Amino acid sequence: IDTAITLYIWGLIAQAILSWLIAFNVVNGYNQFVRGLAEFLWRATEPALRPLRRFVPAIGGVDITPIVLILVLYFLRDLIVYDVLPALQ
Repeated sequence: IDTAITLYIWGLIAQAILSWLIAFNVVNGYNQFVRGLAEFLWRATEPALRPLRRFVPAIGGVDITPIVLILVLYFLRDLIVYDVLPALQ
C-alpha cells in the first residue's frame, strides 16, 4: 500500500509538471509520446482530483487540488503504516 500511494503521488507530481510544460510551450503538446504520456497521467489522476475540485477553488487561476490530494495521501499513508498495520499484528 505504501508503494502504491508513493507511486500515485509521483504520478500527480509528474502530471502537474507536464501540464505546466505543455501550457508554457516548453514541450510540444502535439508530439505523440508527450500526448500519450499526458493522456495516461490525466486518466490516472483525474478521477481522484475531480471530486476535490468541487470544494477547493482555484487560487489566482492556479489549481491547488494536486497539492491537497498529495497531503491527504501522505496523511492516509502515515495512518495506515504507523497506526493500522501495527494494530493488526
